[in-house]
Amino acid sequence: MNDFWNQIILSNPLRRYLFVAIAIIVGLIFKRLLSKFVAGLLYRAARIAGAGLDKDEFVKLLIGPLETFWLVFVTIASLEKLHFPDQLNFEIYEISGKTIVHAIAKTILISVFIWLLLRTIDFVALLLREKTHAAGDYKDHQLVVFFRDFLKVVVAIIGILMVLGIAFGFEVSKFWTSLGIAGAALALAAKESIENLIASFIIFFDKPFTAGDVVKVNAITGTVEKIGLRSTRIRTDQKTYVTVPNKQMVDSVVDNQTLRTQRKAEIRLQLGLSTGSETLDQFIDGIKKILNKDIIEDPTVFLNDIAGNAFLINADYFTAPITLKEFNEIKQGVNLEILRLMERLGIEIAGASTDINITNPSDRLKQQDAVGGQPSLNKS
Repeated sequence: MNDFWNQIILSNPLRRYLFVAIAIIVGLIFKRLLSKFVAGLLYRAARIAGAGLDKDEFVKLLIGPLETFWLVFVTIASLEKLHFPDQLNFEIYEISGKTIVHAIAKTILISVFIWLLLRTIDFVALLLREKTHAAGDYKDHQLVVFFRDFLKVVVAIIGILMVLGIAFGFEVSKFWTSLGIAGAALALAAKESIENLIASFIIFFDKPFTAGDVVKVNAITGTVEKIGLRSTRIRTDQKTYVTVPNKQMVDSVVDNQTLRTQRKAEIRLQLGLSTGSETLDQFIDGIKKILNKDIIEDPTVFLNDIAGNAFLINADYFTAPITLKEFNEIKQGVNLEILRLMERLGIEIAGASTDINITNPSDRLKQQDAVGGQPSLNKS
């Protein structure tokens, strides 16, 4: 029996293959149990921290990477105990097959480890998001998303450097040296991207606006949906999706309409010159009474100017920072009441009625001969 297990196949005895297979099977059996145990510890720690996490979402987030990492680690560690078969030790461009297989194995292990780290970052971001929701501070949610994406980029870059250094034996120090030599060219090529990245940090620390705010920038008005590492996404009032570089958001004049304390409405009326002074007084007093409402703040009504063809009346008023729909309903109600007041007082808008009389051609010639002038156009 011992002779059977001592048989050499591909440079390894059968006994060693058996031990490797048992180790992999045990790792496969316990991967679920171990992953659930670790995930359970993290979930309980999260509950103690006060984050109201959904357990199904949490398990979906961490169980898969934990299981995969454990299985890959056990498999690679077990296979490491085997001698690489001489029959498979070929060379490609002076690189042995053993070196290629080891590089692939290390790449897989590092990739799964980086995947686990990325999911851990998602887990921490989920904790912070739930805590901000519990505290009612929804503005910090976008900050959490920003730093989550930023850390993911950093971890991904570190993962690539680990693969180059550990799996393929590339000297990372030489890589940084080469970056230093080509740094000027890279900085010039990535100038706009670097500026947008720096601008994103300015936005998050200075907080001129946050996700959910209604802003106006460069004739674009809409709701900020996301602030990314390079750009800000805005859903316009036309329901289009506009991407604005962060540098432009920092350098431009941004009107954060969400932070307004009041909404302003303006009425500009041009009344006909036939309107008497007493009627004007009644009209101005009537507008003041219309604007004397609890929902209207700081109303102003006055005769602004007496022009050559009209009396100019200005009416301004404010409301609380209500929604645009509510504001438009108030404006419509005020405008209709002013229109009814004009009808009661018999006031007409300047230029509302114009009569043009053209006389008969023969009468026009007679009139021209009588006055010795040009053809007349009577307008009233």
